[in-house]
Parts: sequence; structure tokens; C-alpha cells
Amino acid sequence: MLSFFGRILKSKKPKEEIDPMKKFLIAGLGNIGPKYENTRHNIGFKILDQLAAQEDISFATDRLGDIAQFKFKGRTFILLKPSTYMNLSGKAVNYWMAKEKILHENLLVVTDDLNLPFGTLRLKTKGSDGGHNGLKDIQNVLNTNKYNRFRFGISDEFSKGQQIDYVLGEWAGEEQEKLPERLKKSAELIKSFGTAGVSNTMNNFNGK
Repeated sequence: MLSFFGRILKSKKPKEEIDPMKKFLIAGLGNIGPKYENTRHNIGFKILDQLAAQEDISFATDRLGDIAQFKFKGRTFILLKPSTYMNLSGKAVNYWMAKEKILHENLLVVTDDLNLPFGTLRLKTKGSDGGHNGLKDIQNVLNTNKYNRFRFGISDEFSKGQQIDYVLGEWAGEEQEKLPERLKKSAELIKSFGTAGVSNTMNNFNGK
């Protein structure tokens, strides 16, 4: 006859192992704090918030960022909003890749892009940092520019010398009106990335 302690051990279920091929880290870049919440530079946070709301999940503060997780079509999506500020995004991304054993090809970084018209979506598998400090730090920490990035266009409608104010400024009225639809489309892109693959997602979403 098993002892009480023995029965507890026997009934304890082993932790479910997730197939690494079906596990994705989605890192949305931004700056923490209320003053940055609705700025153009924080679109990475905004897109992940949209996805979390659709999936009815909440973020919890953890090491180097806020984390949320959901499953969709047999895939596990781990959402990360780094708390390191934009310029040190690589530290958080690297930590959570290691902790969750994320394959390099299953990382997706979500960020703003001045070189794209407002609301334009573009998924790429590699490329330069384009002067973006968050991407620059991720490239330095991972020691490669070959990682998936999803760029959301914020346009370059600013006067000479006003780039910082523009990027850290809030959305204009017309942008604010169009943003909800663009956020929903962005959430669809992320789900497609994990289920349909990079090539299909680029064909179906890039420039749309």
C-alpha cells in the first residue's frame, strides 16, 4: 500500500513539453511608462496589446519585461514587452529566447519604421537595423542581423531636425482613426507567422 506521500508523487503529472518547432517568441519593442504609451515608437507594445486583448489574456511583469502567452492552432505564442527601454532591447530578447528555448527562426521582433508609409506592414527575415536603436541592440546581442522582424510604418512626415520629437510624439488625428484596423491586421500577421510560415505571411501581408 502506497504511503500518502507516495500517492502524491504518483499522481503528480510531468510538465508538458512543448515542441520547439511550435513555440514562438514575439517581442514588441517600446519604452515603458505612461508618457510613451501612445507614441509612434511604441507601436510594438501596442500591437502586442491588441493581440493579448483579442486572445483575452493579460501581461504579467517578469524578468526584463512583461510576458503573456496563448495557444493558437497548436502553436504557443509567447509575447514579450521588454522593460529595458528601447536601446537595451537585445538583453530582454536574448534572455527569453534562452529561458523558453526558442529557435532562432521562431523569433519575431515587432517595431516601428520611419521608411514606410503609415500603417504599411512589412515582414522580413533579415536586414540592417535601419538606424533603429532597438534593432541595433538586438543585432549586437544576438550577433546577427538574420532574425525575423515585423516593421510597422509610421512614415517620415516631420521637418528637418524633428525626428526624435516625431517618433516620440503621439499619433495624429487621421492616424488615430486608422490605427484600430491596422492593429487588427498586425495581429493577423503575427498569427500567420506562427502557423503559415514566413514566406506565406510575407506574400499575404507585406505592403497591405
